[in-house]
Amino acid sequence: MSEDAVLKIVEKHKKDGDGIISILEDIQAKYSYLPDYALRTVADETGKSLVDIYGVATFYRYFSLKPKGKHLVNCCLGTACHVRGGQSIADEFQKQLKIPPGETTPDNEFTFETVNCLGACALGPVAVVDGHYFSKVKTTKVKHILEEAKKGLEAVRVEGDKRIFPVEVSCTKCNHTLMDNEVLIDNYPSIRLTISFKDKHGSVRLSGMYGSYNIESEYEVPEDTTVNFFCPHCHAELKSPTICPDCGEYMIPLMLKGGGIVQVCPKRGCQGHLLDLF
Repeated sequence: MSEDAVLKIVEKHKKDGDGIISILEDIQAKYSYLPDYALRTVADETGKSLVDIYGVATFYRYFSLKPKGKHLVNCCLGTACHVRGGQSIADEFQKQLKIPPGETTPDNEFTFETVNCLGACALGPVAVVDGHYFSKVKTTKVKHILEEAKKGLEAVRVEGDKRIFPVEVSCTKCNHTLMDNEVLIDNYPSIRLTISFKDKHGSVRLSGMYGSYNIESEYEVPEDTTVNFFCPHCHAELKSPTICPDCGEYMIPLMLKGGGIVQVCPKRGCQGHLLDLF
């Protein structure tokens, strides 16, 4: 990434009235870490001190000041995963990769990190590799996951798979169904969620047909607006560590009946979808 690219990111967010975190998120999404020159550019262009910029970059665990490997492995150690053996899964990843959490293999192939939650508590123990969820992971499965990552994990994308088919989903936090049999979209039960954006709070229903972008919302959501999504039952925010490959926003994870995760982009107008079947 050149300094010009960093300047464009800063200007975009200054125009939208966004803060430092949004700027740094975009830089890291494009470069996989925060180079020193990028932080200096952000400081110069925003009028903030370099100390303040570094303070934000080091406070949030998501940000990295070191280059990351080709493949990113996140292993959950949150309570739900921990009680199901999450620590033993993390230990096995560490054993296979021969690096501790927070480090990158000498060949720059893998970066291994542990996190407190991956937003899929009902599926624990969970690991996310290159944005792909692996549920109910066992130590015997870790080596296979890493081998598959080297080959290249593929997700079913709407752009590449034009089939439209029905799905049944539930909350990745509380496992409660999100299907609304009373409200049909595309002649199929809709997916009920609650949302917030700007000063609006209300309900939204998404089509239960994978590949359809039809919705019914309590409020009109302006184009290019990023919306926060919540479970209407446990009220947990639904946000995955996976970045939308089309626009760079963090995606919304929904648990598929029968096994798997479907992820949708929270940005109005973006059609980024990912589907991982277990």
